[in-house]
Amino acid sequence: MPRELVLGNGSFLVNFDGNLNMRDFYYPYVGELNHIGGSKNSIGIWSEGQFSWLDETSWERRLAYKPDCLITNVTAKNDAMGLALVMNSTVHYSDNVYLMKMAVHNLRKEEREVRIFFTHDFSIDETEVGDTAVYNPTLNAVYHYKRNRYILVNGRTKTEGIFQYATGTKRFQGAEGTWRDAEDGILEGNPIAQGSVDSTISFRLFLPPRGEQVLYYWIVVGENFTEVRNLNNYVLEQTPPTIFEKVETYWQRWVNRHTFNFGNLTPEIIELFKRSLLIMRTQIDRKGAIVAATDSDILQFNRDHYCYVWPRDGALVALALIKAGYPELTENFFLFCQRGLTEEGYLLHKYNPDGTPGSSWHPWICGSKPQLPIQEDETALVLFALWEYYQRVRDLDFLQSLYRNLILPAADFLVRYIYPELNLPIESYDLWEERRGIFTFTTAAVYGGLMAAANFARLFADGSKTEEYERTAQQLRKGMLEHLYDDSLGRFIRGVYIDQEGNLHRDLTLESSLFGLFEFGAFEPADPKVIATMQAIEAGLRVKTEVGGIARYTDDHYFQKSRDIENVPGNPWLICTLWLGEWYIACATAPEHLKRPLQILQWVARHALKTGILPEQLHPYTGEPVSVAPLTWAHGTFVLAVLKYLEKFHQLGWYHQLEW
Repeated sequence: MPRELVLGNGSFLVNFDGNLNMRDFYYPYVGELNHIGGSKNSIGIWSEGQFSWLDETSWERRLAYKPDCLITNVTAKNDAMGLALVMNSTVHYSDNVYLMKMAVHNLRKEEREVRIFFTHDFSIDETEVGDTAVYNPTLNAVYHYKRNRYILVNGRTKTEGIFQYATGTKRFQGAEGTWRDAEDGILEGNPIAQGSVDSTISFRLFLPPRGEQVLYYWIVVGENFTEVRNLNNYVLEQTPPTIFEKVETYWQRWVNRHTFNFGNLTPEIIELFKRSLLIMRTQIDRKGAIVAATDSDILQFNRDHYCYVWPRDGALVALALIKAGYPELTENFFLFCQRGLTEEGYLLHKYNPDGTPGSSWHPWICGSKPQLPIQEDETALVLFALWEYYQRVRDLDFLQSLYRNLILPAADFLVRYIYPELNLPIESYDLWEERRGIFTFTTAAVYGGLMAAANFARLFADGSKTEEYERTAQQLRKGMLEHLYDDSLGRFIRGVYIDQEGNLHRDLTLESSLFGLFEFGAFEPADPKVIATMQAIEAGLRVKTEVGGIARYTDDHYFQKSRDIENVPGNPWLICTLWLGEWYIACATAPEHLKRPLQILQWVARHALKTGILPEQLHPYTGEPVSVAPLTWAHGTFVLAVLKYLEKFHQLGWYHQLEW
């Protein structure tokens, strides 16, 4: 199930599914470690002997965010119980505090007692072994701990704090967990449990006829008991209403700190643009990791997740943030990449949010021949994005160490990692991580990375490196024309493979990532060869259903939903569809040429979740999200496409609403 609500501050992140269960709880890094791990923390309601969990079908739920901020605005109504809830949740922008306000409305004419239950299924540091859950009578709070992880839960009504509590064993020796204890409306009060444990707390409200009462509930997380005790005291002293006010003000000012003239963009596109900035912000760790996705449900399919830093994804998200006016958010990412760069000058497949190498399926050997298990475009695109950073910020002091420790070694690797007789890069894995060869996207990315490195070398008066990087980039462009363009097809191809005898074999698969031909500067978007390629992509990769969109490539098997390849070459991907829109924007020379990219932006806005979350891909027949959501790269690509649209819109001199 996609994560429809995400809240975070760069070191503490929580995700909720569409049934209002908290499904992911990350600390101390965004994406690492997950102390819920796809289980769930749930909310239960008891009144007059009747109990219901909030994720049951008897509740009518509506999920949203408050405008321009990272505060949820959720309603839930249960006619059978005669209750309606309004819930606002947030994570403090700097302190590791999750805070919820719940207003409980009595829909009946008589006074009633209502009890609200919160369950806590924590597996600290991603294992149930050795956890402790304990009630602290001094604080009237429950906390879970193991080693240097402490998670404290508490709350208050208008008149009192926690009403009842229970700690106990879960999923061991027949015990289900304390959540089961809640279903009779009474918690037994077991004060401590160790091992595989959970906890539940409750609050009591007395609702007047047709009236309401407000409850505040919070979770704080830290490295020791003193830290969580102090955070708990902070919430009590500052008061939850004051904290909500501060958080709302902070995020509204953050997302609106730049004034954009949005031209003829619809309110839905503008809202999604701002929401995408906020969502990206939650997926960026304070120490630099730009995490691909934090939706742990993907574990059901892959036994792995997207909680990694792919340098390519990170670089392209950084590019969007830089162009949107938030370059400071990307500085630690470039330092992250500098730390992760190998001595040879390349970046690995992916990294954990703490900077250590991530899991990989790329081997170091093929047969008896050693090989590098890399996607070379990842190294190149970090350089490409870094030049955009400099153009925006002009911070030479920041770049000095990066020039020596990141730019030069990475660019020198790109120069070395080439077949000089072909003027093409040596084989690496493609951006989809599925095949090894020499690919057009990778070659175009290396071109862009080398030209960026040449610009840096010129900036630092390094004439020999400037000439070397520029010369190599131009040789790559020559190699692309010679080997990666097919005269009979009249377009560029996905790539080539080299057999054991040294013969080249062309992969003619129609591939959406060919947009990189112009995106990274190797060719002009209006080059006839690029035009023919992009037109072929639109014709051949368009999903011919009511959903529409562009597939990654012909016969894409990843989460494949249809074998009708002629009409459904693959599931529609949001980033691939936006790439087509970016090409139309780049080619536009008159206002009417912006009609098609505007339609694509509207298409993306229509297929976002109601909360503004963008998934990786869509079901080709239902439009439902497929794979992870939110995908940070999708939000970054949408922001980048909107910015390019606005730049071209104003460049063409149209400042009034266009009627198309």
